[in-house]
Amino acid sequence: MTFKLSPSTLNLMKECPRCFWLAQHKVWKRPAGIFPSLPNGMDKILKVHFNKFMEQGKLPPEICENGECKGMKLFTDKEKLKIWQSNFKGVSFTDKDGNELHGAVDNILVKGKKLIVLDYKTRGYPLKEDTAEHYRQQQNIYNFLLRKNGYKTEDYFFLLFYIPKEVMATGEVIFDTELVKMKVDVESAEKVWKKAIKLLNSDCPKDSCEWCGGR
Repeated sequence: MTFKLSPSTLNLMKECPRCFWLAQHKVWKRPAGIFPSLPNGMDKILKVHFNKFMEQGKLPPEICENGECKGMKLFTDKEKLKIWQSNFKGVSFTDKDGNELHGAVDNILVKGKKLIVLDYKTRGYPLKEDTAEHYRQQQNIYNFLLRKNGYKTEDYFFLLFYIPKEVMATGEVIFDTELVKMKVDVESAEKVWKKAIKLLNSDCPKDSCEWCGGR
C-alpha cells in the first residue's frame, strides 16, 4: 500500500499517531470541524494582490518595511506557481516505493538562484511568543519538497501575518502586518516524512486519543 501525505496529515501524526494511521489506512477518519471561510477568502485576494506586484516587477510594501527583503523579487513563472499553489497538485515528491508527499505554497520569493518560501497567515489577535512555531514543520516540508525537485532554497523562510486593526467609517477593515523570518530545517522535515512512512508500514498504534478511542 502506498500513501499520499501532506503537512496537515503529518500534523495529525504529531497530534495522534493512531488517528493518523487509521485515516491513512482508510479504516476511520477523524471528524472535521467547521473551518472558517475568512482565511480562504484572504488567501485568494492576497494571491491576486501579490500577482499585481509581481507583474510590475515590485514587492508589496508589507514585506519591505523591515529591510529583510533587499535584493529579492517575486517568483515570475506564473504557470508553475499556479501548480505549486494548488491544493490538488502543489509541490510534490514521490519516493522509490510510490509514497507521495505534497504541499501547496502561498508564494515564493527569489534571491539570486535561491528560492524563499513566503506563507500568508490571517490571525484575529496579535502574535504571541510561540505563534510562528506552530508553522515551522509546514514550512520545513515546503523547503524539503522544493529541494527534492532540484531547486535551491535559502536557509530561512518568511511568515507574513495579517491582523485586523480597525474598521474605518467607510466600512473598510484595516489590517496590521508582521513579517517573521525563521530558519529552515530540511533534515527535520525529512525525518518526519520517514517516520510517517515507517509508522504507516507498521501495526496500528495502540495508544488512543479522545477521538479514536475504541476504534
